[in-house]
Amino acid sequence: MDFIKELESELVESNNLPEFGSGDTITVSYKIKEGNKERIQQFQGVVLQRKGSGVTETFTIRKMSGNVGVERIFPVHSPFIESIKVNKTGKVRRARIFYFRERTGKSARIKEKRTFA
Repeated sequence: MDFIKELESELVESNNLPEFGSGDTITVSYKIKEGNKERIQQFQGVVLQRKGSGVTETFTIRKMSGNVGVERIFPVHSPFIESIKVNKTGKVRRARIFYFRERTGKSARIKEKRTFA
C-alpha cells in the first residue's frame, strides 16, 4: 500500500486549490477543447459533496440553469481545471447535502458562514 501512495504522490501535481467543502458556492474555470481551439468555461454552483481521496478525489457541484438543476462532477486533480474561486462559504451540518436537490425557493437557501479576518 505504501508503494501505491508514493506513486500517486509523484504523479499528482500539487495544484493550488482553495479549501472548500459542501455547502460552499464556488466557481470552477475549466478548459474545453473544441477541435483545435481551447477555451475556458466557468461553472458556478453549490458544492454537494467531496468524495474519495488522493488521485481519485472528486467533488460535485449543482447549479440551476433556467428551471432545471444541473450537476457536474469534477476530479480535484484534473489538468483541465484552470482555477477554483470560493464565492461564499456555507454553513451546513452534513458532508453530503443531497437533500438540497428537492429544495426550491426559500428552503433552498444556505446560511453563509461569516469569517472574520
